[in-house]
Amino acid sequence: MEQNRRERRQGQSVVRGSMVPSSTHDQRLLARQGSSDWVHMDPWRVMRIQAEFVEGFGQLAELPPAVTVFGSARTRGDSPDYRTGLALGRALAEAGYAVITGGGPGVMEAANRGAREVDGAISVGLGIELPFEQRMNDFVDLGIEFRYFFVRKTMFVKYSCGFIALPGGFGTLDELFEALTLVQTRKVTSFPVVLVGSDFWGGLLDWVKSSLLGTGKIASHDLELITVTDDVDEAVRIIVESDRARSRQRQEEIEAAAGHSAEPQ
Repeated sequence: MEQNRRERRQGQSVVRGSMVPSSTHDQRLLARQGSSDWVHMDPWRVMRIQAEFVEGFGQLAELPPAVTVFGSARTRGDSPDYRTGLALGRALAEAGYAVITGGGPGVMEAANRGAREVDGAISVGLGIELPFEQRMNDFVDLGIEFRYFFVRKTMFVKYSCGFIALPGGFGTLDELFEALTLVQTRKVTSFPVVLVGSDFWGGLLDWVKSSLLGTGKIASHDLELITVTDDVDEAVRIIVESDRARSRQRQEEIEAAAGHSAEPQ
């Protein structure tokens, strides 16, 4: 009976049994209250949101260059996608990157596990409070549990130099299109987005080309924001080349600024 008790992570806390609330912090934040309840509740909620940002920034600030891997939590351990996740996590770690996932099971576990197989690598999980409990997988070196999705999403983008998506569901699609929107609108720059699994992603790309590009909803160069591959090594190479190009650009900007400041006035 004890092991069947409900359990939920809430930030840094664990609650079980009757202590598990009927809704999550995100649900309560987004709910429409009565005419004046929000005046008394939301200002205090802002303090909790601020605390989550501070905790995330503090824990992740000293990470080495990192790559976020997305994919389905429902992927079975004996599936090809799980094996791809293992190989991808291992290859990224061997290339010198920390591996960040949502910290859950399935593809996320596979990528964290692959990274853990490399000596000195760092495996990170950024979890989220859900109505149904999804525990942090056992292959995470640094795990942070968030109450609010938007805080967690900020951490994925701020501390990653690229996203790689394996087959997944709504959550994976949400992160994928948010990343593409940020790159398209230049909120982030030099940020590669790689989709691994052409059989899975091919239909989506066909729809993007026919229904979005075909009706003028996106420009032809927007398709260049996405790379589809079945090769783990190619996915990692794309990340590495983009990272090096960004480093070169940063160095050129520093040298140009230094040269400009040295000019006689």
